Amino acid sequence: MALKVLQSHIAQIDGLEVAGLCRNAVDAIKVLHQKTVDVLFLDIKMPMIIGTDFLRNLSHPPKVIFVTAFRDYAVEGFELNAVDYLVKPVSFERFLKAVDKLQRSDKDKKPFPDEQAYHSNPGAFVYLKAEKAMQKVFVQDIVYVESWKDYVQLYFKGGKKLLVKQSISAMEHLLSEHQFIRVHRSYIVSLEKVTGYTSAALTLPLGEIPIGRLYKQAVMNHLVTIL
Repeated sequence: MALKVLQSHIAQIDGLEVAGLCRNAVDAIKVLHQKTVDVLFLDIKMPMIIGTDFLRNLSHPPKVIFVTAFRDYAVEGFELNAVDYLVKPVSFERFLKAVDKLQRSDKDKKPFPDEQAYHSNPGAFVYLKAEKAMQKVFVQDIVYVESWKDYVQLYFKGGKKLLVKQSISAMEHLLSEHQFIRVHRSYIVSLEKVTGYTSAALTLPLGEIPIGRLYKQAVMNHLVTIL
């Protein structure tokens, strides 16, 4: 039930997507090894190991928000640098406050690289798995990327599309050094292809892409320096 409540809350917030739902520490370790995880919603009383001990044993832990029925571990949780400590049942209002804390904890971390940090390389390419084979894709040809559950759809100049077995978070990491930015939980765009914007959307050669609420300020700050 707790997992379902969290999943429902997360689904209502742009900028958050579920990397995995785990019922025990063993499953969580597998997800952490297989995927890039930015924040871990962690219970205290779990099978085999308690949440605080689990966190101590992680060599490179992501940010953590504890979600538990036990108030007694709050001090210990914050001593472990937890972003927040939520007590079940977790209302959406309280969950939203925790997400706000999470964002503010990143205030000293720039959401996107500085313009000069990008590599301008017209011949840059990546290999992506599509149609059961690795395909060479030239980065400069990509206009934007759209999330399709466990896949992403790449949109190219001229209208060509390519469905790739990859998460959007992984694609964000892969393209981040090539002037691509995440503007919505479902979209990554090429800065070079942006021809205009409003507070709600970006204009690209293939149409408009919405800007997610939680991405808006960072995107606007970045576009002002680019366009």
